[in-house]
Amino acid sequence: MRCPYCAYPESKVIDSRPTDESNSIRRRRECLSCGKRFTTYETVESVPLVVVKRDGSRQAFDRNKILNGLLRACEKRPVSLDTLEKVVTDIEQNLLNSMDREIPSERVGELVMDELKHVDQVAYVRFASVYRQFKDIDSFMEELNRLLASET
Repeated sequence: MRCPYCAYPESKVIDSRPTDESNSIRRRRECLSCGKRFTTYETVESVPLVVVKRDGSRQAFDRNKILNGLLRACEKRPVSLDTLEKVVTDIEQNLLNSMDREIPSERVGELVMDELKHVDQVAYVRFASVYRQFKDIDSFMEELNRLLASET
């Protein structure tokens, strides 16, 4: 760590402790050249996820958009908010673990549908009908048949 007083590139750590919020480490350092002390903070660098939309535009990942879509799909269904929060957390963790920083919106939609399939099948069909943009009853029935076939 470069000294803020003399710009010498070497210093030694005298004391380390977590901050009150426990989201960073506070370090007291001493310059090996001039002997002056200074404080640094170490935090985890978070790289934002970017969703690539169907039209090629990009926007920051927003877990609230997924939660709102799930709430609409689960409206008047016996699904708790805690369950939906867990689904969103699982999806976000899955995306973060993939190490890809740019995620196609189709992948996000498929992850949501995979999770919804296990939570509530009616909500799954509601979400799929909007996400897959069914044009007619035949395409809707194909999706229902796929759902029924995956159960057996």
